[in-house]
Amino acid sequence: MNPVKLYVGGQEALTPLEFMELALGVGIDVELFIGSEDESDEDRLIRLDAARDILRDLDGPAAGFGSALMHTAERSRVRTWKAAA
Repeated sequence: MNPVKLYVGGQEALTPLEFMELALGVGIDVELFIGSEDESDEDRLIRLDAARDILRDLDGPAAGFGSALMHTAERSRVRTWKAAA
């Protein structure tokens, strides 16, 4: 069975991140919007501040994608905290 190949505008996307960048026409620093597991509370607040500033400068699908990443990452963290409690 052949794997499915994804193309956007004639260019093959090899990873989900490449697909997103090709589809939106913009490179988005995904970690800026989702964070990392080892970030401190202070680093998280600084990162979220920067992400919100960047969201204001983005438009259309890129802004929607960045916003969705932030909300999904936050919901995932809350579920993890509740499960650990």
